This record gives sequence, C-alpha cells and structure tokens, in this order.
Amino acid sequence: MLEVRGLTAGYEGGDVVHDVAFHVDRGEAVMIIGSNGAGKTTLFRSLIGLLTPSSGTVRFEGHDIAGLPAQRIVRLGVSFVPAERHLFPRMTVHENLALGSYPDRPDPDTMKRVMDLFPRLSERRRQRAGTMSGGEQQMLAMGRALMAKPRLIVLDEPTTGLAPKLAGEAYQALGELRDRGLTILVAEQQVPLAMALSDRGYVLENGAIRMEGTSAQLASDPDVQRAYLGVV
Repeated sequence: MLEVRGLTAGYEGGDVVHDVAFHVDRGEAVMIIGSNGAGKTTLFRSLIGLLTPSSGTVRFEGHDIAGLPAQRIVRLGVSFVPAERHLFPRMTVHENLALGSYPDRPDPDTMKRVMDLFPRLSERRRQRAGTMSGGEQQMLAMGRALMAKPRLIVLDEPTTGLAPKLAGEAYQALGELRDRGLTILVAEQQVPLAMALSDRGYVLENGAIRMEGTSAQLASDPDVQRAYLGVV
C-alpha cells in the first residue's frame, strides 16, 4: 500500500532523515520506533505532504505522492494524526469531527462508527474541544482523522502526554481499527504498546533505518531491549 524509497528530508538547517526505505502492506499495522530527535516526525511530515522531501519516492497504492499538498494526499486515502493534535479548541466535539470530512459533508454512518468506537466523544459531542482532557482530545484527533474514511492512518506519537491508562485505551481503539482492516503506520516511544499492536516495525536512529523485523524479532533483540524496553 505504501512504499518509501531513498527518502531524504529536512529543513533549512539541513536534512534530518537520510535515504529512508520501508513499506506498509494493506491491512498491516507497522511501527516506527526511535528516541526523541531520531527523525520520526520529519519522516511522517514528508509522507503526508506537510514537508517536501529533498529526494526519494513515496508511493501510495501506486500513486507517487511525494511533494503533493496534504489535502490531495488526504483525498487519496491517507489521514494523519499529529502528536500536537491540532484541534479547534473553541469548536465542539461534533464540529471538530465534521471538519474531518471537509470539503464533503460529514457522512452520518461514518460519524456513528466514530462515536461507537469512542463512546466518550458521543457523550461530549456538544463540549468544546479545548475543555477536554488530554486523553479525550487524543480520541477526538483520531476520530477526526477517521471521518475522512482513510485506507491508511498515520499517527505520530499518539500517547504523547497521556497517562498509562489512557494510552492503553488509545491503543485498544487502534487494535479495533486494525481488526476492521484499516492499515496503520504509527511512530511511538511507548514501545511495548506499539509492539502489541504492530505486525512489523522499523528502528529509526539519527534519521536512518537501522533495524527492521517482526514485532517479535525486534522485542527479542538485545539492542532494542536495552534502548527501548528497559531491559538491562
């Protein structure tokens, strides 16, 4: 579904990710793990049209999407949930969700599926987003991305700022989406949660892919255990 080859990207100060290559097959959940500053956010921004790569290719379902504007990439079937969430704080839960369908009108069936997946959003549909807890805002950001009816959802650090219980709830919802056939690409620092969700993963260090394998293979690797799983 997604194929990335030779991707290099960065900012005016220089490139942050270098010659990155990976793929995501239809129906998979794939994780990108790495420490702060490894380049995960830069990589994802270059995939979804918020940053133009310096070089390389990004193909989604056969379409070359490298350098396309974000709105076109969303229309092709890719939704993005940034770590910062970027909600509209003065708008209600329902209004934020509806904007996920823009420029189309929100589909009632999709709205119902999102509300069923996140019952708390249904309970708070008239509440302003800025008054919600961090966990509720994360659910809302995920729900808004789902309103675009994506075939691939890309999530950057979905547990940022969440207590362990709420982080677990977020990943439980992602597991339900995976079981329904949605393809998922997630960058995460809470590696055990990502491993439990994902079929495969890649380790990004200093802007380059240093390791790849199934979740089980990565979990058993001594270097991954020391760096990301707290095993001494």
